[in-house]
Amino acid sequence: MARQERAIRTRRAILVAAAAVFDEVGYEAATIADVLKKSGMTKGALYFHFTSKEELAQAVLAEQVTSLPRVPDRELKLQQSLDEALLLAYLLKQDTGDPIIQGGVRLTVDQGSPRDHLNRRVPMQAWQDHTESLFEQAKVRGEILPHADVAPLAKLFVGAFTGVQVLSRIMTGRADLAERVADLYRHLMPSIAVPGVLVRLDFSPQRGTQVYEEAVKLRDAEAAATVERTGRSRPTESLTASLTESPQNH
Repeated sequence: MARQERAIRTRRAILVAAAAVFDEVGYEAATIADVLKKSGMTKGALYFHFTSKEELAQAVLAEQVTSLPRVPDRELKLQQSLDEALLLAYLLKQDTGDPIIQGGVRLTVDQGSPRDHLNRRVPMQAWQDHTESLFEQAKVRGEILPHADVAPLAKLFVGAFTGVQVLSRIMTGRADLAERVADLYRHLMPSIAVPGVLVRLDFSPQRGTQVYEEAVKLRDAEAAATVERTGRSRPTESLTASLTESPQNH
């Protein structure tokens, strides 16, 4: 069991390092040597888990959505959708960011070369499906105007967020991303939310910090419940923290 957990920690450390490199220089310019230097791992440890840079990048893309801590359920599903967007903005900022999310988003939005063979549809489809599900729940609860079609709305919101974060990255290094996301939702929500719901939504950019703290508490509580139920722990250290561990072989 100790060997298995060590292998899981090693794989996470490699993924975090790769994500950080991809975020810094993009897929094309990134090298395995860069990842090894960032992670402090041996070449043998890396190739035990990943056979190529492409496989590493695809793993980062796959981890992107699942790395986002779950936002606690809200009374209003539209507020939950907004809170998830503010949480993502919080985790994309340089000073509060999560390397997996930052690197995954960079890989997703960079068009790259057709020869890189990366499947960028995986995370984008996951975001669309999740947003559509939240909007469906909101509509059932009477939060969304009756005539609104949630499927194209989900694509609109995901596409708009993608564009806003790209603009913020170019102009300010994502320093103003929370403000741009709040502005985006403040302007889009009036077109879909019923008036009684709209006035109850909190668009404060600073809300992202609060949402992050709540999401982390929920994640930790669920992890503790799993330990209590199964009688054994599972690796729950943060992805960022795994970079601070001493280099180990697999």
